[in-house]
Amino acid sequence: MWLLALEAGVAMFLLIFIVWWTMFHGRTPETPPKEDQKPTEHSKQSQDSDNPQ
Repeated sequence: MWLLALEAGVAMFLLIFIVWWTMFHGRTPETPPKEDQKPTEHSKQSQDSDNPQ
């Protein structure tokens, strides 16, 4: 019986650890592009095709 309780404790620890790891060790947020940068031709074309007027 104590072996089942130990196994359940280890499983609970692993579950909490995995949730904690994914919450706080994710990807860092990307920095926004600078205002003075001009968009490239590729991004101009994709913006034009997304918004037909």
